Amino acid sequence: MMSISSSTRGAARLSNSQVTPAVTSKLPDVATTIFTTMSAMAQRYGALNLSQGFPDFDGPGALLERVNYYLTQGYNQYPPMTGVVPLRENIAQKVRDLYGLECDSEAEVTVTAGATQALFCAIASVVNAGDEVIVFDPAYDSYDPVIRLQGGVPIHIALTAPAFTVDWLRVREAITSRTRLIIINTPHNPTGSVWTDEDIQELRDLVSDSNIYLIGDEVYEHMVFDQASHTSLCRYEDLYARSFVISSFGKTYHVTGWKVGYCVAPEPLTLEFRRIHQYVNFTVNTPVQYGLADFLQSSPEHHLQLANFYQAKRDLFCTLLAPSKFKITPAAGTYFQLLDYSDISDELDLSLAERWTKELGIASIPISVFYQDPSQCTHQALRFCFAKDDDTLKRAAEILCKL
Repeated sequence: MMSISSSTRGAARLSNSQVTPAVTSKLPDVATTIFTTMSAMAQRYGALNLSQGFPDFDGPGALLERVNYYLTQGYNQYPPMTGVVPLRENIAQKVRDLYGLECDSEAEVTVTAGATQALFCAIASVVNAGDEVIVFDPAYDSYDPVIRLQGGVPIHIALTAPAFTVDWLRVREAITSRTRLIIINTPHNPTGSVWTDEDIQELRDLVSDSNIYLIGDEVYEHMVFDQASHTSLCRYEDLYARSFVISSFGKTYHVTGWKVGYCVAPEPLTLEFRRIHQYVNFTVNTPVQYGLADFLQSSPEHHLQLANFYQAKRDLFCTLLAPSKFKITPAAGTYFQLLDYSDISDELDLSLAERWTKELGIASIPISVFYQDPSQCTHQALRFCFAKDDDTLKRAAEILCKL
């Protein structure tokens, strides 16, 4: 199959009557994601891949067993568009147990093909041409393109480094009559920062008398460290009433390749979300959904203990790097650690990440690529994923400590 980028070469292979028409791109400035680029470089140069955010260990054996059971027992046809009943019920129960939200599994919970698909549907549900959407940079790279595909206008506000906190004065100044949506990501990818109770109160004050919707990108909800609590939008009745809250089973259960997530939202928002969801991918892998439902019900200790599991890996990685020249502030959440390299190099983060992949054999993610304007990135840091076996982290630290 000929790709768009190879149209010129393809034309040479076709007769004059078979030339592919030129395509006018809706996203002409969008290239291959940095995650794909850095993982490909890691593979090409045989480097340790601490760039893309996936574990190098497998999911729980009991979960794999349950999926295999349903795979081999005939649960292989279309499930309901909204997700299988047992999984939606267990999601609702988890939300109730963790955040005190009484949500209706039938009317307010939708299973999706990963969190990125849920983000697409949520944005498309409420953003129309000319609507403004506030995005905090550095931002997960799917937000901006999806906003623009709806004809919306992304309004990028840089978080304040090095703690990557929200400047609420700037947010208030950015609000206009056209502001339709604010996207919140906590715990935050790529910086590992988390929102506080004070941030939530600022948000409540900001939107209380408005028609602004919220998206809570909460895929790292179970990875908040040092005894802190996750400030889910589900905790606050007034905020939930205007929110799409999105999470990911892939992140929680170390199975990112399954691409299963979910969206919890009030019934009116869920109704619109599902109108779009049914025409994006319609539904999600059947045996995996049933396996997840069983495991979620039988093993809640997994997500309850996940913060301690990943905090131990964060602490190991930071301890191993203590003798290095990096400046390190341990991540408050996620499974990503920023390493400030300002005492090592003045090189731009993108070129440095590429060079270290080639020359040192270790791949990371530059954070400047998550800014609308990379010059707004004033913090010289690379993002490293510590969702790795301890031996992998030790090998990575050996490389980095030699710099």
